Amino acid sequence: MPSAIELAQGDPRLIAAIQRSRRLLGRKALIGAAASAMPIPGLDWAADAALLSRLVPQISAEFGLSLTQLDRLGPQRREGVQKAAAAVGALLVGKLVTRELLITLAKHAGIRLTAKQATKYVPLAGQAISAVLGYAALRTLGEQHIKDCVRVAKAAQHLLPAPPATGAAPLRKLETPAPAGRSRLRGVVQQLLRR
Repeated sequence: MPSAIELAQGDPRLIAAIQRSRRLLGRKALIGAAASAMPIPGLDWAADAALLSRLVPQISAEFGLSLTQLDRLGPQRREGVQKAAAAVGALLVGKLVTRELLITLAKHAGIRLTAKQATKYVPLAGQAISAVLGYAALRTLGEQHIKDCVRVAKAAQHLLPAPPATGAAPLRKLETPAPAGRSRLRGVVQQLLRR
């Protein structure tokens, strides 16, 4: 199966969008791996769902294919993109990420996610294996979405949005006080998930 870069066929704007999306995906997958390493069953599923519900629209936006970006297109252009998405079988391009879509995604990565839950019960090594499986599952789902976005952009001859300014973005500081009634760790995890 060709990689996203190969699917871009040398288009510099697509390649730049792929690279930005992969950096974003890498950060989110690391956060997912950290949540998977926690020995609390179910926490990683919630973290994965939260990460995917934010990650998918962010990746789509890199290609100009988020729901809000498509809503700004003319009716004929939007219909062309939607037909291209249907033709390539892109599940999440230009759609609101709902619980049903997340369940569909989970089915695609079902074996990895099930194995990740099973490893939680093995002390120490289980958490490490769970973290690796969590990272791999998110990377796989994210890479598939990147490929779908590339295929749709190519099929619809969609013009990508201008890349962000080349200047280095300032680092955001984490807020130190945790929200009332929550532990400091939970507040930090929520801030990381928002990125």
